[in-house]
Amino acid sequence: MLVSAVPDPPIFIFGDSTVDVGTNDYIPSTARADFPYNGIDLPYAQATGRFSNGYNSADEIAKLLGNQQSPPPFLALLRDPSIFQSRLLQGVNFASAGSGILDATGNKTYGDVISMAEQVQQFAAVQGNITQLLGQNKSAELIAKTLFVISVGSNDIFEHYFYNETTVSQPELMAAIKSNYADQLTALYNLGARKFGIVSAPRIGCCPFAQFVNSKEGRSGCLPELNDYAQVFHSTISALLQNLSSQLHGMIYSLGDAYAMTTYVMENPGAFGINNIDAACCGKGYLNAQIPCNIADSPNLCPNRSEYFFWDMYHPTQHVAQLAAVTLFTGDLSFVAPMNFSQLVQASA
Repeated sequence: MLVSAVPDPPIFIFGDSTVDVGTNDYIPSTARADFPYNGIDLPYAQATGRFSNGYNSADEIAKLLGNQQSPPPFLALLRDPSIFQSRLLQGVNFASAGSGILDATGNKTYGDVISMAEQVQQFAAVQGNITQLLGQNKSAELIAKTLFVISVGSNDIFEHYFYNETTVSQPELMAAIKSNYADQLTALYNLGARKFGIVSAPRIGCCPFAQFVNSKEGRSGCLPELNDYAQVFHSTISALLQNLSSQLHGMIYSLGDAYAMTTYVMENPGAFGINNIDAACCGKGYLNAQIPCNIADSPNLCPNRSEYFFWDMYHPTQHVAQLAAVTLFTGDLSFVAPMNFSQLVQASA
């Protein structure tokens, strides 16, 4: 049955653990967060699969669009066919922890993950169902107005550094990333996407786990090689988006420079009420980065979570995720270009 009116645009979210809200709860992956202390600051202290003490960046972005939190995972919606189609009109989250732009990313480390290419295939199924529900024209109109948020790339860099750096050069890695990402974004465009809110890799060399790895080499502080990759990744994606948007009629985008955003907060932590930018709030060992934040392992848990930059060995606290989302929506060109997310939402594709 066709729906007569075009509903408000939903939001579609793709990427990795920075925006996963429980996808990996439904697959045999070791990249999981469906156990305490994750979610300790959510209602009922529920561990939902978010790698956070509370809400993550996907939730905070969705809130700024007027929603209560991120839409549910695609795999969660699939479990109830009776409401599957109607729920799609409220948005879908496809993000999978451990995944990357390259198809192989995550498999060696975490077993099963849903790659960006697979996430795009899942959206193709969603697009088909929305078309069936609304009709071709109204479906195309809705999807063209919808914000497609993509936060991915860090896992590609991590895995390259730990597994392939001696056999694959940095330029070769970036060429492969650029080619694959171009294919994925073009596929979304061909399915009707026009508004792309892209987030690049943050200062991943400064996460507690990277600092722990650095300490084993007899060094202290951030791991500079990973930060270098993150900066090159941003430059690569910036050039890709400029090129694609000149070729694909009606494509518009915002590119959030997560490296610049995290650097600014880390260099001015007091301005944001943060007094620890090195250690994980939850974990064990050096910087709480040697043992994961799993209640079964009796980790340390900081009581003042909003004062920490990092929740666990890789991921930010809810407080920092909220700062990131606000910056994506309201930031100037030094953080998000060629327009911020709020301008992108209001723009005509």
